[in-house]
Amino acid sequence: MQVYADSAATTAMSQTAINAMLPYFDKIYGNPSSLHSVGQRAREALDAARETVAQCLGCEPREIIFTSGGSEADNQAIISAARWGEKKGKKHIITTAFEHHAVLHTLAKLEKEGFEVTYLDVREGHNVTAQQVKDAIRPDTCLVTTMYANNEIGSVLPIPEIGAVCKEAGVPFHTDAVQAAGHLHINVKEQNIDMLSLSAHKFHGPKGVGALYVRKGFPLVNVIEGGAQERGKRAGTENLPGICGMAAALKEACDHIDENMPRVAAMRDRLIAGLSKIPHSAVNGDLTHRLPGNVSFCFEGIEGESLLLLLDAKGVCASSGSACTSGSLDPSHVLLAIGRVHDVAHGSLRLSLSEYNTDEEIDHILEVVPEVVQYLRNMSPVWRDLQTGKRQYIL
Repeated sequence: MQVYADSAATTAMSQTAINAMLPYFDKIYGNPSSLHSVGQRAREALDAARETVAQCLGCEPREIIFTSGGSEADNQAIISAARWGEKKGKKHIITTAFEHHAVLHTLAKLEKEGFEVTYLDVREGHNVTAQQVKDAIRPDTCLVTTMYANNEIGSVLPIPEIGAVCKEAGVPFHTDAVQAAGHLHINVKEQNIDMLSLSAHKFHGPKGVGALYVRKGFPLVNVIEGGAQERGKRAGTENLPGICGMAAALKEACDHIDENMPRVAAMRDRLIAGLSKIPHSAVNGDLTHRLPGNVSFCFEGIEGESLLLLLDAKGVCASSGSACTSGSLDPSHVLLAIGRVHDVAHGSLRLSLSEYNTDEEIDHILEVVPEVVQYLRNMSPVWRDLQTGKRQYIL
């Protein structure tokens, strides 16, 4: 049996998305900026896709900017807020300690320019609170940027409450919703979100395309120059097939969210309950406010890389954390941020599900993971030291 349990890294494209893309490869192939009829047919498709994405997020079509993905959208949102704040003499930014590197690396560059960044602690409950954000806001704060849901451990942040705090303080609020879009109910107006990033391949759309919602009136700064596309805010001929596929995938996900996500959450809960029986293991992330498909564990006495390879040999595709850092030998910054020590953080496993998974696949995972963990422990000198008392158990 082959089980794909790495949907946080990327999802399989839906047939709906594939079908939506096909006409724009060979039939409606014009440049949406062209004035002739072929170009205008493409423009109509682009406008329709923008309308669809806006409806899914609860905003106006003109507030949607199409990008190459979540990382570009994060960069543009954060840099725009920083430049806005700089003009007003405000150079303080608030974020969390377990953000995606698209956010953290952008903030690191801004710190070199003299911006000050407050990284909110996430050890308590593996999450943050709106009160933490409120307490951190200062007169010179120009941006609060927090992810909607964590990509590695699944914690869902209190976005409406954070949005309300930011609105009251008059501070722009950006959220990286790459893991949340299509999986959680989002309404940017009701939740007081000023900017939001998403990426199509996380909800069964194509790779290489995403979107940035920007509240009307917020001064967006270009990160790509060269043309007047996207109301002059994102140069480059639009990826029309990808955009149409993204819009179709997002609509399909949002239309079926109330039936799909409870079923996915039930599979998640079965996995958490079953894997929790493995001795000296620990669940990572907020168990109450959690993505429907996320299961994250640390197993003491093993290495995550070996765990993944052996699981793959038994037909289970999983991850040890963020896909963007899977080639790194360093432990996940997310796991370190929630308080896991290095030795434990190295033995991590992330299983991320979608509505495409089945109960039979969950049975298979619950069968093979304990076997592989025990096999690796039997080979581990660290585990031997733990069992003989030369080392103390941490979990």
